[in-house]
Order: sequence, then structure tokens, then C-alpha cells
Amino acid sequence: QVQLVESGGGLVQPGGSLRLSCAASVGIFSINAMRWYRQAPGKERELVASITSGGTTNYADSAKGRFTISRDNANNTVYLQMSSLKPHDTAVYYCNAVGVRTLTNWYPELWGQGALVTVSS
Repeated sequence: QVQLVESGGGLVQPGGSLRLSCAASVGIFSINAMRWYRQAPGKERELVASITSGGTTNYADSAKGRFTISRDNANNTVYLQMSSLKPHDTAVYYCNAVGVRTLTNWYPELWGQGALVTVSS
């Protein structure tokens, strides 16, 4: 079964850094865009950053200058490097893959299970 597996969440102090990873399962031939969303308690899910297969990136205003999204196309993995973290960055972070093609199937999008990031002293 095709799936996205996230790792790297945890507790970090304000001002600290953390890197999230999201690896797609084997058997994936290509992925168009990959994105990171987050959902804070009591709030709607919001887009944090995205990256196309060609490497074009976009960021939410809240992430600009602090977060960096990158991807390893050979391994179908996307990363989110987060720095200067603030308490309001606390949320569950979700990986999203758009336009996933395997040798036999095509999926409009896939979601990871979520990784909790807590920014607190």
C-alpha cells in the first residue's frame, strides 16, 4: 500500500530548530508537488510550504525566513527544516503528496499520519 511516513516531530524550546521528514513508500514512480500542512489545536489545517517536482517552493507568510522545504526526488522524500521556532508553531504537521504515480496506479493526493511539534519552554 502506498503511504507517506513522517518522522522528526517532538518537543523543542522557543528559538530552537527541528527537521521533519516524510518518506513515501517504495514503488512510487513520481510525485508532482509535495506540501507540509499544520493544524494547531482548535484551528483549521493550514498550508505551510510546498515544493514542486522541479524544486519551486512557496511558503506561508508565517514560515518565510524561518522554514525551508526541500525534497529528494530519487527517494521520494520531503523535508521541512524549521528554525527560530515559536510557541505558536505548535501543531500537528502533515505531509501531503499531490499527483502520485506508481507503476500501476495514480493517486490525486496522499497524506501522512501527522507529526506533533510542540514548542515550549
